Amino acid sequence: MTHWFHRNPLKATAPVSFNYYGVAAGPPASKICNDLRSSRARLLELFTDLSCNPEMMKNAADSYFSLLQGFTNSLDESTQESKLRYIQNFKWTDTLQGQVPSAQQDAVFELISMAFNVALWYTKYASRLAGKENITEDEAKEVHRSLKIAAGIFKHLKESHIPKLITPAEKGRDLEARLIEAYIIQCQAEAQEVTIARAIELKHAPALIAALAYETANFYQKADHTLSSLEPAYSAKWRKYLHLKMCFYTAYAYCYYGQTLLASDKCGEAIRSLQEAEKFYAKAEALCKEYGETKGPGPTVKPSGHLFFRKLGNLVKNTLEKCQRENGFIYFQKIPSEAPQLELKANYGLVEPVPFEFPPISAHWTPETLATFDLTKRPKDDSTKPKPEEEVKPVKEPDIKPQKDTGCSIS
Repeated sequence: MTHWFHRNPLKATAPVSFNYYGVAAGPPASKICNDLRSSRARLLELFTDLSCNPEMMKNAADSYFSLLQGFTNSLDESTQESKLRYIQNFKWTDTLQGQVPSAQQDAVFELISMAFNVALWYTKYASRLAGKENITEDEAKEVHRSLKIAAGIFKHLKESHIPKLITPAEKGRDLEARLIEAYIIQCQAEAQEVTIARAIELKHAPALIAALAYETANFYQKADHTLSSLEPAYSAKWRKYLHLKMCFYTAYAYCYYGQTLLASDKCGEAIRSLQEAEKFYAKAEALCKEYGETKGPGPTVKPSGHLFFRKLGNLVKNTLEKCQRENGFIYFQKIPSEAPQLELKANYGLVEPVPFEFPPISAHWTPETLATFDLTKRPKDDSTKPKPEEEVKPVKEPDIKPQKDTGCSIS
């Protein structure tokens, strides 16, 4: 499924040295700071390393997060925050806002922002894996799982950590409720696309495929609606993608629902359902063109050039012609003027996010280690305050060359 999933850019961040001269007063504190610096740098490297896999990503993320939590949480696991929470300023860009960073002197902001990038990495890994030629069943399962893991991370940040921020996210920033909700829903919808492709490959009942497609279309519609009140300058491209996917899977739902109606000898209704599928497929085609012409963050994908997209067009056309022939020879049923109401509920295959938790705080954090950080020794002018001239360099993401499209479904 090369060039099938739209992806916004990774977040970029300013380097952090974790050098606290005078404050980190002993070897244990110095070691923690060195480990934080190296584990952060390692994790940032992996975001753009094409050889990175989920196991490598999890290990690197756990290593950094277990250390960073000494800056966010108290060691006795009470609800109190760490005395080090506000010692360091962190800068991060947002996926839709270009290279204008947000800065907060808050380790919770760093924890959330880095985890957000980890979730983005899982979506990009899934997209890259789905674009492989002749994808295997195990790889398809990994695509499916990666998207569910990403959804779980986004959901955990939204529910458990973003509310802890002292400074709430500004409109259109990644940590704002509308954006993070759209990311959660998109991950669920894309994971369900894998389920649909699998169901088609294994020739499951048309009623199940129709219901799954309908639920997936609803996911995309909900994600699009979530972004509707954001500035078009940075949200229009993403919304075009969500809208075209909504139309595409609505066409799928009507197509397979038409097959279900025909099997029940409701040929007139089947024709009307297929006509509706034809209409939504044409809408999806038009939106693909509009999406390609819309400026905005993220590389432009080309769903309409994918065989999975074109196959639906042929399926709708051939199924409609079959229904019209059957009606002319056998059924002679009147074609309703109104399209059938899709009130389909899938009992199987619906995607839920994989629950996510941050790892436990590192064993290197002990009361003795924490005591070696002396905040009374902080310099008066506090050089950790943000400097306006500091720039955050964009992440140079690797170009993914499209592979030969064999038309393989994810199976």
